[in-house]
Amino acid sequence: MTPPSSELTQQPTKETATAGEHVPRSGLYRFLPRAHPLSWWMLVITTLAILMNSIDRIILPTLLPAIMQSFNLTEVQAGWLNSLSFVGTLAGAVIFGLFSDWLGAGHKRCYSWCVTVLVEIISGVATAFCKTLGAFQVLRVTMGMGTGGSEPINVALLGEWWQKENRGFAIGVHHTGFPLGQFIGPILIAAILAFATWREAFLFIPLIGLVILVAQLIIGTRKNHQKVNDWIVDNKLTPPVTESLQNTVEKRSVWANAASCLKNRNCQMAILLIFGFTWAEMGIANFLTLQLTREVGLDLSTAAIISGASGLTGWIGQILWGSFSDVKGRKRSLGIIITGWVLAAALCMFIHSATLGWAILIFWGLFRNSPYPVAYALLIDSSPRAAASSMGLMIGLAVGIAGILVAPVSGWIIHSYGFTVHYLVIVAVLLLSCIPLWFIKETVTLKKA
Repeated sequence: MTPPSSELTQQPTKETATAGEHVPRSGLYRFLPRAHPLSWWMLVITTLAILMNSIDRIILPTLLPAIMQSFNLTEVQAGWLNSLSFVGTLAGAVIFGLFSDWLGAGHKRCYSWCVTVLVEIISGVATAFCKTLGAFQVLRVTMGMGTGGSEPINVALLGEWWQKENRGFAIGVHHTGFPLGQFIGPILIAAILAFATWREAFLFIPLIGLVILVAQLIIGTRKNHQKVNDWIVDNKLTPPVTESLQNTVEKRSVWANAASCLKNRNCQMAILLIFGFTWAEMGIANFLTLQLTREVGLDLSTAAIISGASGLTGWIGQILWGSFSDVKGRKRSLGIIITGWVLAAALCMFIHSATLGWAILIFWGLFRNSPYPVAYALLIDSSPRAAASSMGLMIGLAVGIAGILVAPVSGWIIHSYGFTVHYLVIVAVLLLSCIPLWFIKETVTLKKA
């Protein structure tokens, strides 16, 4: 926001400024939005939750060669095994998203958030002790329910602790948990493999959730949420959750929330768009370590580390395109992202060495996770009364269904035709995703020059 001219000349100090007045900032702080300290703490907690989701989702693809060997699986069978996680994602995102809106917005959202994180932790630890393929398959579904339910609630929760003017920035920063997890996760897994087996990776990594669970119970209280809303109003910004909105959400039925989303054109188009992005992302990620071990000839630990290279630059793309969408529009940001995605996916067919793997995947990181926070901000803009329901439906229908289908289909393509055809199919899916992007209605009011 541009401060009034009187504020530019007066320039009050931090000690003398009252609520709503502009305080000059220097250095890095000039490029960061002003927000209440509790908003920043909630951003830290939700980012760590996304990081945990990210690592949970890549444990299976990263360890896929070892798990295939343990259970004597083919590429197609391994693909179906990975699909079970997304069966859980589909169910968890829809069920927990509706449950979260029913339970309530604002500080009440923290309770439903805690439930999904507990499901993730318990499922991950239990996987380490399962002895049969059947038990492993069941736990893949429950783990998927936890990660699938956590993500829409996580985004809705964060959106209700930040002012609307900086929603894209906050969700973009929060989503850096995905690229950070995609880089840190394989390193943790490689370190565990140095002294243990793939089972221990499932045992230790999900325990990250216990720390953020305690932090959420401390920060996410009614009193703290009211402090944030009061600060936003005092600083002449737009509060994310007004009393009337919260009451409306609580009075409406969960089915009315779902229906309002499905009738919204932006929600419909976002589901189709994210379906394409998820197909492309999972198509690459699910078999990346297999490509690096089989086609390039690397050992599993080295392949695991390189497979996370996109995380080195992923945080840049998250913050950059999320913030860009606040100023230049969600639709324009998504258009740039899909262009970068097409180029990155096409380049992946040329990964024939470790060096090329690092270079291409680092470039991919600039765009890999970026469409999701921009699309989430678009949905909150378009359907604020059904924040978790709409994102739950998008994640469930788009991420869940794409995740269920892409692994076995990609496994069959790779087994029958090789990795080059596999990547050409992914490029075609991304190009088709331009169609729903065209029909999305912009939700950001663009300022005229």
